[in-house]
Amino acid sequence: MDAELVINSTSAGVDIALLEDGQLVELHRDRGDVQYAVGDIYVGRVRKVMPNLNAGFVDVGHGKDAFLHHSDLGPQFKTQQIWVKRVMSGKQPTSDISQFKREKDIDRRGKMKDYVSASQLVLVQVAKEPISTKGPRLTAEVSLPGRYLVLVPFSDKVSLSSRIKGEKERNRLKRLMQSIQPPGFGIIVRTVAENKGSADLHSDLEDLVSRWKKLYDNLKNAKPGKRVLGEVNKVSVVMRDVMTPDCKTIHVNDPRVADEVKEFLVGSGSGDESMVKLSRAKDLFNNMSIHRQIKAAFGRQVNLRSGSYLVLEQTEAMHVIDVNSGGRKKGASSQEENALITNLDVVEEIARLLRLRDIGGIIAIDFIDMAKREHNKQLTDAVRAAMKRDKAKHNISTPSRFGVMEMTRQRVRDVAEVATQDACPACNGSGKVEASILITERIESALKYLAEGENRKRMTLMVHPMLEAYLTQGWWKSIRRQWQKSLDIKLDIESNSNLEILEYHIHNALGEEITPD
Repeated sequence: MDAELVINSTSAGVDIALLEDGQLVELHRDRGDVQYAVGDIYVGRVRKVMPNLNAGFVDVGHGKDAFLHHSDLGPQFKTQQIWVKRVMSGKQPTSDISQFKREKDIDRRGKMKDYVSASQLVLVQVAKEPISTKGPRLTAEVSLPGRYLVLVPFSDKVSLSSRIKGEKERNRLKRLMQSIQPPGFGIIVRTVAENKGSADLHSDLEDLVSRWKKLYDNLKNAKPGKRVLGEVNKVSVVMRDVMTPDCKTIHVNDPRVADEVKEFLVGSGSGDESMVKLSRAKDLFNNMSIHRQIKAAFGRQVNLRSGSYLVLEQTEAMHVIDVNSGGRKKGASSQEENALITNLDVVEEIARLLRLRDIGGIIAIDFIDMAKREHNKQLTDAVRAAMKRDKAKHNISTPSRFGVMEMTRQRVRDVAEVATQDACPACNGSGKVEASILITERIESALKYLAEGENRKRMTLMVHPMLEAYLTQGWWKSIRRQWQKSLDIKLDIESNSNLEILEYHIHNALGEEITPD
């Protein structure tokens, strides 16, 4: 399987797509300095402890209190609390924890109120991003993930990913980690470390130790509700998690991002600089037809080439997927065979959509009913095989007698949403046509108002490709010149086919979206 990464940089941020054999399987979006991302570390203040939930709610600066359960405190919670207090009070002179006295492990079946009280300061890490009306889910067992390893403070254990199967390789990695393991830290070896040399693993470990020192430095002056240590930039995080030996090419349209990617590849040993292909295209997703794939995959109804189609619905409690044949299959001799062919046909697409749209929680898949037990077992085996490439934890049950398969999938962030319907360009979805649709007048008025602010001598106007052509091609491009001269600004115009025809967005020199409101 050939995989390629497409990194599309625009004024609104960076979009990252992972393609496998030309098909979109993952989509990530970076809209700048987003807080409360998975892996971010905060000093939080406990708001209240709920004995009936055996958990507490913690203020980390988010609009909603974050949730911390007793099972997420970690065995060395008391040791970590003492260390945090010493660092914040200036009594801990160094980040070295090799000689730091450890307390007895907390009782895994104990009560939250025995270890945490209201107004207490705790060092916590985001385990799940804020979802819908819920605040972040936290863990107090802080760890630092790298490309190949995960560093766990106040531990001595060396553990390996269960996906590393070879006994010889497992023994090699364990011996190697034990020889370079820094005192006071445990190590988790990730799947991608398989068959990697000692130099790569040692370099990754040194980077993680330096991040621990940075956490220590930031913690000395930390205030409750403020981030102590954030994840590295989104591009590096995605590459760290999705880069595999199958990935042969990385397309980028921003020289600065291309340099970051090359630095990551060289530093992590994941590949060489020749993999990076720099494009001059303003919108790589448009050039490579990724926008078309996004529109096709994020709608309520998803059609397959075979004629089958899926209908996806989201409720407060779960996601529901309905499988439809769209007509009898060629070569099917009976209704039972037609149902089996259709069900097996949609399995790979369902697995791709769950991964692409990052759907989590409880999922009910209403397959076409099949009477034969062996056919239901064949379907279950096919679903499990298709889900093997999904790194999110999941559990799959066999179909019920009504043909419904229930499954759960790990959810760490909100479900990806992409608008797949455009409002009418004349009435903007209101059902009423305005007296004038002179979009240039509206844009000029907005630019005139916004040009007075700070960092606005250079602005970027993002519009639909049809509108971009209208403003920049032929005789009409003099409109932009006129705007630049009369408003004394430098105006760049970029296109994005995700926008509606008469929709526009304006960004300042820092890449921040600005509005006249």
